[in-house]
Amino acid sequence: MNSLLTYDLGPGAEAFSTKRNASLPYPVIQGHQVHGSRVAVVDRPGMTREELEGYDAFVTNLPGVAIGVRTADCVPVLLHDPVRRAVAAIHAGWKGTVLHIVQAAVDALRQEYGCSPSDLKAVIGPSIGPDSFQVGEEVAEMFKEAGFPMDEIWSFRGAGDGSPMSGGHHIDLWKANRWLLEQAGVPRESIQTAGIDTYTTEAFFSARREGTACGRIINAIKLS
Repeated sequence: MNSLLTYDLGPGAEAFSTKRNASLPYPVIQGHQVHGSRVAVVDRPGMTREELEGYDAFVTNLPGVAIGVRTADCVPVLLHDPVRRAVAAIHAGWKGTVLHIVQAAVDALRQEYGCSPSDLKAVIGPSIGPDSFQVGEEVAEMFKEAGFPMDEIWSFRGAGDGSPMSGGHHIDLWKANRWLLEQAGVPRESIQTAGIDTYTTEAFFSARREGTACGRIINAIKLS
């Protein structure tokens, strides 16, 4: 299990992120992600990537059926409702974060399974950290226009010292997605943040460090 980073999201669920060169312990249903905000309901085992074209978040209440998202700097968010017995896997890149995909997934859990946001347990998995996520001014402006609390998630670090990712505009995607979860009604104390920066942690894939052709982290959750 050393090749997996596992999470405790309460009894009745298993959740993990794969490290480099890990093997999946069981099949994981995944979609063809497009950095959007659509949420798919996984209502039967064996759904294929082709069937799930264009989706970046997945919800299910099927026991023993793992759902997951692929990341390599983007933010994975996994949700578990131990009361209604349902789970979600969310791919929240910066574009999906701007589109509030986390809130769309919480809404889907509520609509499909009657989940209450106050019952949800959440983890924000390994992804690019605030010190490494340097962005252009136009990206920072998109977060502002989308209603994010810029005093909490944005910083401007000047001209920089010449080292990679120093200076310029930075966005804290961990805090941005935590804020989305809290706005959706998930209790602050029920949200974990792994705090692992993929850009600076060799054990995990990073598209910004290695290029977009690098491998992907599989972030999965299933009801046991």
